[in-house]
Amino acid sequence: MSALPSGLHVAEADAQLLAPFTTWPDGPAGVAASQFQVAGMHCAACAGIIEAALLKQPGVQGASVNPASARLALRWWPSRVALADVLAALQSAGYRATPDVAAPARELRRQERRQALWRLFVAGFLMMQVMMFATPAYVAEAGELSSDLDRLLRWGCWVLTLPVMVFAAGHFFSGAWRQLRAGRLGMDVPVALGIAVTFVASTGALFDPAGPLGHEVYFDSLTMFVALLLLARWFELGARHRAADALEAVAGSLPMAAERLRDDGSSERVPPEALRVGDRIRVAAGEAFAADGCVLAGQGWVNEALLTGESAPVAKAVGDAVVAGSINLDGSLTVGVQRVGADTTAQGIVRLMQQAQSQRPMDSGVIDRVAAGFTAVVLLLALGAGIAWWWIEPGRAVAIAVAVLIVTCPCALTLAAPAAWLTASGALARRGLLLADLSALERLCTVDTVVFDKTGTLSEDRLQLRRHWAQGADADALLAVARSLAALSRHPHARALADGTPAGAWADVRELAGRGIEARDATGRLWRLGAPAWVSERPDMAARLAFGCGDCVLWLDLAEAPRADAADAVKALRAQGQRVRLLSGDQPAAVAHMAGALDITHWRAGATPASKLAAVRGWQADGEHVLMVGDGINDAPVLAAADVRIVMGQGAMLARSTADALLVSDRLMALPQALALARKTRRVLRQNLAWAAFYNAACVPLALAGWLPPLAAGIGMAASSLFVVLNAQRLNR
Repeated sequence: MSALPSGLHVAEADAQLLAPFTTWPDGPAGVAASQFQVAGMHCAACAGIIEAALLKQPGVQGASVNPASARLALRWWPSRVALADVLAALQSAGYRATPDVAAPARELRRQERRQALWRLFVAGFLMMQVMMFATPAYVAEAGELSSDLDRLLRWGCWVLTLPVMVFAAGHFFSGAWRQLRAGRLGMDVPVALGIAVTFVASTGALFDPAGPLGHEVYFDSLTMFVALLLLARWFELGARHRAADALEAVAGSLPMAAERLRDDGSSERVPPEALRVGDRIRVAAGEAFAADGCVLAGQGWVNEALLTGESAPVAKAVGDAVVAGSINLDGSLTVGVQRVGADTTAQGIVRLMQQAQSQRPMDSGVIDRVAAGFTAVVLLLALGAGIAWWWIEPGRAVAIAVAVLIVTCPCALTLAAPAAWLTASGALARRGLLLADLSALERLCTVDTVVFDKTGTLSEDRLQLRRHWAQGADADALLAVARSLAALSRHPHARALADGTPAGAWADVRELAGRGIEARDATGRLWRLGAPAWVSERPDMAARLAFGCGDCVLWLDLAEAPRADAADAVKALRAQGQRVRLLSGDQPAAVAHMAGALDITHWRAGATPASKLAAVRGWQADGEHVLMVGDGINDAPVLAAADVRIVMGQGAMLARSTADALLVSDRLMALPQALALARKTRRVLRQNLAWAAFYNAACVPLALAGWLPPLAAGIGMAASSLFVVLNAQRLNR
């Protein structure tokens, strides 16, 4: 995507240019919600600096930065401020941003990754050289190392440390300056101060060994500290980029062109943006679907890893739904377009993932404030330690102050929450459950009751033939004939009965709304398929559908098909100690059948939206925490009242639903997996915070007592940050 010209307002630009990263919640004339990828962030304090800089712009309504994913969610009025001015304000604060679409965001990440790798390489390589020069001073016996050689080696360490200070550690100083200029104390402040004090003190000792700074140099500790810290941030950067790559994998799954069929039988290649609802497209083997739709002709196998997270192919035949971004593995399919553009499932997934990754975790604000206060205490503590040791043993004062600064850097504390939440949301997305609100993870931990709607939730959208019986004829033979006639109708009942059977040789076919379909066979007899009272004068009330000619009648009972993994999901939820209930507005017989098939003992039929709402509020009044799972169509009131709301999501609902999460894969086993993962996430978060607290509680007294040299402090601080990031990655398993 090309950048907008300077001064050009979004309202004047081509809407298609902005569509990949901007939505308009209140219409094109209202507030725009745009997503950006940000480069140059190093800690949680950077998020506050960016938000403060953007909120100073006159047309910016809100800005939210997720420090773990480096994503910016911007709400702004295009009529009041140009996008170029907003990005210029961000750049003046020391950060770069690009619209969150595949190509520029990927290039920005590539540059950031390359720069980080070069810093790490320079710091690591020179650290090894400095350590090599410093080793003789540690291992030599008294008198073995001449003073001239010792001084030469120290000068060599100083020269090798200069590139580390200027290039590898330069962004620590620029980050600290930005934080101080914005009135914030982020983790870069103690890091930069510790590096600067160590270098200045070591340089002073090198130039004047008999001076007030003593004769000890710490160039080896300094370079190792920088290298280890850059290594920890490299792992953090990798985790952040993997989340962005997963998002782009969805966004990039759409084809560049689609084959649209004309009415005269010819075809044309058009971009997906040119497709309209009602168009017919042909998808060859190996191609991706350009829009959501329904198979009109052909059959084959489709890879729907976009929705399910699994590469196992799914069989598709006439009447089956397909989604944009899925891959046709074999055969040629003709598809009727039902949803295009932002209404497709793929684009809805992209929007939700962007929304979730742009949110700041619910605990991050508190943790950031704690980290800022902790940093202030650390600076005072280091200053006090340096002054105290200056009176006790001046030669060790600088080393101890530096050790206190380094060992107490709150890197692990500020990374604890965002690393865990972001990793967990990515793991759930791979299972087909997209979080629209990261705070739902915390609320999932308290859930003890799971309430299901029936139609479209526990049951699939299609019906299936449960049983059939005949009056005066062979039931199985009549069923085959009935299927061949049903193939000529588009009614859901007829499609369920046909089940892929090809249409027979029927004549004078006529379909009557509210009744059914009728046609004549090769002998001229008139057959009917439809409502039992229309087919026979003496209908069987146990049948939902009938097929017959005169006294020869086949009775058909169609029922909703439970989802393939519904029984396993209910069993898994119950094994976790959850209460499982079924609330449905359907007839008691249908609800009882579904509840019996899934072994749900607590069910209620004939429930209106008001009675569903009353039931959920009653359970909440009894102290239960309710997770409501519905289709999002008729369940809006009860979903709004539940503690956690999960909707079976498809199409436009993905972009407009206010649910906490959307189950786009239709795999109900994702629900017990989500509950288990939420609890595991909470454990990981507590482990991270406990580790950060334990590390500081154990190491600060050691540093103050002079028992923890700067080298060991640097190793401990970098190891603590690395532990937090790697511990969060366990949630991916």
